[in-house]
Amino acid sequence: MKVYQTNEIKNIALLGGKGSGKTTLTESMLFECGVIKRRGTIDAKNTVSDYFPVEKEYGYSVFSTVFYAEFLNKKLNVIDCPGGDDFVGNAITALNVTDTGVILINAQYGVEVGTQNIFRTTASLNKPVIFAINQLDGEKADYENVIEQMRDIFGKKVIAIQYPLQSGPGFNSFIDVLLMKKYSWGPDGGVPTIEDIPEDQLEHARELHQQLVEAAAENDETLMEKFFDQGHLTEDEMREGIRKGLIDRSIYPVFCVSALKDMGVRRMMEFLGNVVPFVEDMPAPVDTEGQEVKPDSNGPLSLYVFKTTVEPHIGEVSYFKVMSGTLKAGDDLDNMDRGSKERLAQIYCVCGQIKTPVDKLCAGDIGATVKLKDVRTGNTLNAKGCEHHFDFIKYPEPKYQRAVRPVTESDAEKLAGILQRMHEEDPTWIIEQSKELKQTILKGQGEFHLRTLKWRVENNDKLPIVFEEPKIPYRETITKAARADYRHKKQSGGAGQFGEVHLIVEPYTEGMPAPDTYRFGNQEFKMNVRDTQEIPLEWGGKLVVCNCIVGGAIDARFIPAIVKGLMDRMEQGPLTGSYARDVRVCIYDGKMHPVDSNEISFRLAGRNAFSEAFRNSGPKILEPVYDVDVMVPADVMGDVMSDLQGRRAIIMGMSSENGFEKISAKVPLKEMASYSTALSSITGGRSSFTMKFASYELVPSDVQEKLLKAYAEKQQADE
Repeated sequence: MKVYQTNEIKNIALLGGKGSGKTTLTESMLFECGVIKRRGTIDAKNTVSDYFPVEKEYGYSVFSTVFYAEFLNKKLNVIDCPGGDDFVGNAITALNVTDTGVILINAQYGVEVGTQNIFRTTASLNKPVIFAINQLDGEKADYENVIEQMRDIFGKKVIAIQYPLQSGPGFNSFIDVLLMKKYSWGPDGGVPTIEDIPEDQLEHARELHQQLVEAAAENDETLMEKFFDQGHLTEDEMREGIRKGLIDRSIYPVFCVSALKDMGVRRMMEFLGNVVPFVEDMPAPVDTEGQEVKPDSNGPLSLYVFKTTVEPHIGEVSYFKVMSGTLKAGDDLDNMDRGSKERLAQIYCVCGQIKTPVDKLCAGDIGATVKLKDVRTGNTLNAKGCEHHFDFIKYPEPKYQRAVRPVTESDAEKLAGILQRMHEEDPTWIIEQSKELKQTILKGQGEFHLRTLKWRVENNDKLPIVFEEPKIPYRETITKAARADYRHKKQSGGAGQFGEVHLIVEPYTEGMPAPDTYRFGNQEFKMNVRDTQEIPLEWGGKLVVCNCIVGGAIDARFIPAIVKGLMDRMEQGPLTGSYARDVRVCIYDGKMHPVDSNEISFRLAGRNAFSEAFRNSGPKILEPVYDVDVMVPADVMGDVMSDLQGRRAIIMGMSSENGFEKISAKVPLKEMASYSTALSSITGGRSSFTMKFASYELVPSDVQEKLLKAYAEKQQADE
């Protein structure tokens, strides 16, 4: 295979919503380039992209697939990304290591929420975008409606390169207004007939051509002057203008295709080969030191590993982008993240599960290697003396979580290893060992995301597992001041145990004044603060301890033991065993024995005095509340609102955004357990949402009563 130089390489991400046809388009692209001799289908389970067992089982893409095509003396590296919102991490990864996004839109459904989400990602990364309207031969296809919708949402930068003469089952031709030619196909697609534009279409074609020329000329002053002088541009001049417009996102070209029948695919690939930016045309990425790293084949060798997988019959495969320098098979590199050394004995160009060995890869190229010793997704591999380190991919917060455990408890360690490997393959699968909840919490982007992991563990690793609803990390706090004292006394021959602690608890807020005087009934307690400890808690909030002991009632050496006793109860609150937070404790009196007092005595006395005071201080349970933003089509907004209100949501606002309605709400985490599935059911999968922790808030009294009752029953069952 030819060694492609940096100025011959183009990296492209193939994007779009679920069902937009990316896997089918990949087959047609590879067929047109001669990489495959026959196009596979999803139904036949023989496509290049969906080759993992779980993808064949479910019939949709789960992983991104890297493939390349040698076309027009250039190398096109393409990453086909899953369309489901649950697998958005793959698309984010792909966009970070490619230079242009091709977004497919299903002509039958138009711009969907997922389409907008991925477009926003391209905008945040400042990546060029090309749109391809696919399935124009579908029963409900409506090109005019889709292109109008696109212009409403994405603006006047949407410029048609082609338009169909007819959309729907009769689609078999389009007018290309860049080349000013008519393309038409027979019933089975394939090689097109190219001819002059019919008379009845000339006026419309010239109008669109003029719009395209103007859009191309806008991006180059020389072209603009030539356009004003001559009124037209040559094909090469237009390509140059469009390329510059793509780079600064001032133009979004639109193509027409039927991926299933291979109509328009080759023409779109010609555009990708001739017009879209090369690797070196795009802004250089920066390393963690803020230094630009240009794709220079003669520079220091540095690789970024953007994906790792365990593939059938191969084992562990590491996919990388050559950020700088030229990689040769057999090179020894340093792992900048893990401190290990790696030899890349073999390097490959990849086309799905087909790996073609190559001798070297130049800066900007994408390749793979196998069976490295200690490499993870996101690692940087450098030649000796190179100090670059990359960490530029940022993933969204998880939206769905489940507690996971093996059916057989003895398999817990094995499961932990499998889950860690899964996280390395897909960083949006997040595993948390919760000491608080005593559960392994698995977090992801949605139900399908986690269900896919479960299928793989049970079918590939042969380990049955159970998903359960996670416990909610409640917090306990108090609402008023209370006083208590407790004497711990134990005598059983020899040295005994004795410690007595008197304390007052009250709610703590930042900046509150030092304690002064408290009144309980007819009794007044005046505080003389000698020392204050502010203890930030791992789980949020604080415990503040004021030492108000006077007259040596308790020796200062026992105060740390009392604080340990307080922390025992903060870690296991008296109401439900949840963590407690935001409490101030004033230790104001007590007693000790010259012989029997020791640390354990005062620890137990402090713990029990605190428990009693806590119960008398108007204790309340707090629950985690999340900020939730939901994007929905207008026709189902009422149903989504009703569902949210049934989940104890507080609606914070509503707005319209690019043809969709955005609902902002605060929702308790307890009510979000099944929201991903419910929202998909209500809206037919045409919506998406994000959620982010906001605060802890008091639970309603009826909810608190249920929690207290459930905890009491559990305690009885455990006794």
